[in-house]
Amino acid sequence: MELKWTSKGLSDLTRLYDFLAAVNQPAAAKTVQQLTSAPTTLLTNPRIGERLEEFEPRDVRRILVGHYEMRYEIVGSTIYLLRLWHTREDR
Repeated sequence: MELKWTSKGLSDLTRLYDFLAAVNQPAAAKTVQQLTSAPTTLLTNPRIGERLEEFEPRDVRRILVGHYEMRYEIVGSTIYLLRLWHTREDR
C-alpha cells in the first residue's frame, strides 16, 4: 500500500497549523506531527476506518485522530488522504 495526500488534504493540514500556531506554535507543530504520522497505520490496516456509504461506489472511509476527523479513499493499492478537520468544525 502507498499513502498519498491530496491537495485539499494538505490544504486542510496547513489551515489547521496556521490556526493553532497563532495561539501556540509548539502545540501546532505537535498536532501536525501527530496528524501526519497517524495515517501510517492505514498501510497495514487500510479498512480500519468507518466506511462512508454516501460516497459509494467509492471506498471512502474516516478515522478519528484525537479530536480530528480524517477522510481517506482506497483506490487499488493507494490510500488517498482526502480531507481533515477538527470535530468541532461545522462540516
